[in-house]
Amino acid sequence: MPDNPQRQGNTTEHLLTTPHGSHPYTASAQWQTLYENDKPVAELFHVAYTIADQDPAQRPITFVFNGGPGAASAYLHMGALGPRRVVFNPDGSLPRPPVQVVDNGESWLSFSDLVFIDPVGTGFSRILPKDDDKSAKSDDKPTEKSNGKPDDSADNNAKKFWTVDRDLNALGEFIQAYLSTHHRWLSPVFIAGESYGGFRVAKLCRKLQQDYGVGLCGAVLISPVMEFMLLEGNDYNLSGWATVIPSMAATAVYHGRVDTADSPAAHGNKAAEFARKTLIPLLALGRTAAAEDQQRVFGELAELIGLAPDVVQRHRGRIDIAVFARELLRHQQRILGLYDGSVTAIDPFPDRVLHEGTDPTLEGIDRLFTGAINSHLRSTLGVNTTLTYNLLSFEVFKAWEFLPESDYRQGFVGSVDDLRVGMALNPYLKVYITHGIYDLVTPYFSSNHLVDQMALNDELRPNLTLRHFQGGHMFYTWEESRQQWFDDMQSFYHQAAGKN
Repeated sequence: MPDNPQRQGNTTEHLLTTPHGSHPYTASAQWQTLYENDKPVAELFHVAYTIADQDPAQRPITFVFNGGPGAASAYLHMGALGPRRVVFNPDGSLPRPPVQVVDNGESWLSFSDLVFIDPVGTGFSRILPKDDDKSAKSDDKPTEKSNGKPDDSADNNAKKFWTVDRDLNALGEFIQAYLSTHHRWLSPVFIAGESYGGFRVAKLCRKLQQDYGVGLCGAVLISPVMEFMLLEGNDYNLSGWATVIPSMAATAVYHGRVDTADSPAAHGNKAAEFARKTLIPLLALGRTAAAEDQQRVFGELAELIGLAPDVVQRHRGRIDIAVFARELLRHQQRILGLYDGSVTAIDPFPDRVLHEGTDPTLEGIDRLFTGAINSHLRSTLGVNTTLTYNLLSFEVFKAWEFLPESDYRQGFVGSVDDLRVGMALNPYLKVYITHGIYDLVTPYFSSNHLVDQMALNDELRPNLTLRHFQGGHMFYTWEESRQQWFDDMQSFYHQAAGKN
């Protein structure tokens, strides 16, 4: 990239010591330029960790991104996969300040080189000013027009990247250029993404191979949202109500709100059968359902998810996650985290009709990851920049265009068809989908349900693994889950890279 005092990357040498051995590695924190019509249009910040003493044709390389859309890669970078990680309490709950960062004994660097990518508008990634826009700046301060109002030309340029297709193409361009620049075209290539990043992974399974010539060995979808129609139910989409029930049931057991000897996971499995075989058929009947059948089914649902029968009856068996998070521990004046139902916080307004506080699992973790990633990049890796590291940009999230440009704007965006095509294009591609069982936002049963509907060919079905862990959206903050997942990933990579 061109010299720029506001953007000065760095390359450093380090040693990672883990229970699995010591790994000398190189960390390279840099900006990579994206081009349109041979003109630079944006710079994607990324951090690459590589081990130099291994044959690059044999050493896997994994491209990693988070979701949002609008989230930087810091969550997976500093929470689970990178050589350094944030310290949480063993059960994934938040520790007291200050932030602690330690060597990560479960870093994937043990079995793969890693490249963490921040999409445009997140982390330190920014658009570049156009040649004909001399007033545009690529720093954090908006310029002003002659009338004294902010010049939004830079924002408009950035928004071009905040669409499903342009975002995917930016990632494809980055990966293709990185493989060329660093001579890694013969390496086993993997992609991994969390949340909306899992949506990206599913679509890239097709796009990278079909449009960019990148053959994939493996794809890892972490707490993914693959079909947006399942994110919330309504009067006419019944699946959204059913797919979250197992996560509610597991959460209720965790908090002791269900009289059962089953584990949270086992109770969740029972709730999944109930949702499929009992709840959906009843909801599908609508007004034609007999009153006694409604009372029976709603009573069973109340027992499964630990809510009072009158609450379930009032909502006609359609329990929104916000209702569940408010009602389960209302008697204790506590609210559940939506991204991890095992986490609770004091409800600051228990007497109000609607919850008006913040989500303890979204806003609560910002202080940890903001401190950790800034310290790691600026102090440990020596990145010199005046830019603000955008951990989670709500500007990007609110401006995101999910549907492609067309005359017809109806419908939901999805990625499962792309995953199916990608797996058919490459019958050797291994796919691993994983969730935390207490995640109410992207519930694990949504992925189970979608995989069951994919009707994969018998030859391809063994290539897809579903495995879920104790914890929420970021289940890897739980010590035991992170360790179990690490063991799983070692085996997955070994198999996907063809080393059996």
